[in-house]
Amino acid sequence: MGKAHKPRCGSLMVWPRKRARRSYARLRHQSIKALHHKDAKPIGFGGYKAGMTHVMLVENRAKSPSKGQVVSYPVTVIECPPLKVMSIRAYKRDNCGMRVSTEILSDKIGKDAARKIDIPKKVDTAKKVQEIEAKLGEYGDIKVIVHTQPRLIGFKKKPDVFELALGGNIKDKFAWAKEHLGKEITVEQILSAGQQVDAHGITKGKGFQGPVARFGVALRHHKSEKARRNPGNLGAWTPKHVGYEVAHAGQMGYHQRTDYNKQLLKISSKPEEINPQGGFLRYGMVKNSCLLVKGSVPGPLKRMIILTVSIRPDKLMPKDAPTVEHINTDSKQGN
Repeated sequence: MGKAHKPRCGSLMVWPRKRARRSYARLRHQSIKALHHKDAKPIGFGGYKAGMTHVMLVENRAKSPSKGQVVSYPVTVIECPPLKVMSIRAYKRDNCGMRVSTEILSDKIGKDAARKIDIPKKVDTAKKVQEIEAKLGEYGDIKVIVHTQPRLIGFKKKPDVFELALGGNIKDKFAWAKEHLGKEITVEQILSAGQQVDAHGITKGKGFQGPVARFGVALRHHKSEKARRNPGNLGAWTPKHVGYEVAHAGQMGYHQRTDYNKQLLKISSKPEEINPQGGFLRYGMVKNSCLLVKGSVPGPLKRMIILTVSIRPDKLMPKDAPTVEHINTDSKQGN
């Protein structure tokens, strides 16, 4: 018999537990975040998870009992090579919401992007920019398509392509997009230390698992009928239907998840102050600018994490980054 305080196993908060379409997150509801972002620049950035370490910092939370003391915190290191702006998307509003009206492709797309998308032979960027600029008032939103440069890290060549919303009004958005089309943008231009961000990623895949591993249901008694690792009840006799919330076998892991209100403790352009002796386990040495994010983020090593401006920031979290006294660089290679 189930316990009164635990009638079900497995949270429905993260339903459906389905396999993600790709290895990095799909960003939705970006325009809502952009409304609170007055600066004309992208509301997020992408990087690759290198590993975890710990730092010693001066606690600056107002309600913390250890305020002013040096405390230890686990941090995630995310390497952020520069992103490249490859196109501008103009959206028009209709009865069904925002729809892509036109797109301006940069004429300076490199060979890396050609590994991911089909690049047309003729691209008249200047003409399209003038056409959109002439009727800018007809568009509802302007966004940019960027791609990563994992070649600068060294573990793969094919880039990841995703869309980023821009802050500011429509004129400021287009001006920023036109200025940076075909150029690189760095993480220092977009994010700042102490800022709250939402971390979007794809969790570590576990394959096809049964209900005991997937939902944590209890093992049945050895004298029970039929299976031992199945749920004891599939629901009512009538209606003759098994509900979606019943614990069944299926995909476990490789789900898209978002961690809200992660604090950026430090943005470093000096990899030598972050790299542990011998490099990060199963990743290697960090070679580009990197972020120190307080706590953990979803996903395994080498997977891309997209950080966006927090959609519901914690009002109690201080806006200024705490002073980092020490970053642990001991070897992570084990014995």
